[in-house]
Amino acid sequence: MGITYIRGQVKGAKGKRANVKFLIDSRATYSVIPKRIWQAIGLKPKRQMTFTLADGTTIERQVSEAHIKLLQGEAHTPVILGEENDQALLGVVTLEILGLVFNPFERTLQPMRMLLCFHRI
Repeated sequence: MGITYIRGQVKGAKGKRANVKFLIDSRATYSVIPKRIWQAIGLKPKRQMTFTLADGTTIERQVSEAHIKLLQGEAHTPVILGEENDQALLGVVTLEILGLVFNPFERTLQPMRMLLCFHRI
C-alpha cells in the first residue's frame, strides 16, 4: 500500500521530460504515468494489459516504456499509461530495476540486497 511520495522525472522516447510526484505503492506491479504527463512527453502505447485493482475489479490499460529518474538512480522501465484521474504511482518493477526496496517503517527507499548466484564449472 502506498504511504509516501517521492519526486522524480520521467522522459519519453524523444527526450521530452516532466517532473512527477509519485506515490510509492509497494503493491503495484508497474508504475503509472498520468495521462496529461505521458501525452506531453510523447509516450506511445506498446501493448494492452489487464490489471486487477485492490477491490478485485479488473481494468484494461495501455503499457509503454519510459526513463524514470529519482535521486537514488535512473532506469528504463515499463509504465502504465494512465487515464483521466489516474494518479502517478511508483511500482515494484521500477523499484527492482533501480535496485531499491521500500521500507514501510521508515517510509524510505533503500538499496536492495543484491544477489548474484552462479555455478562454477
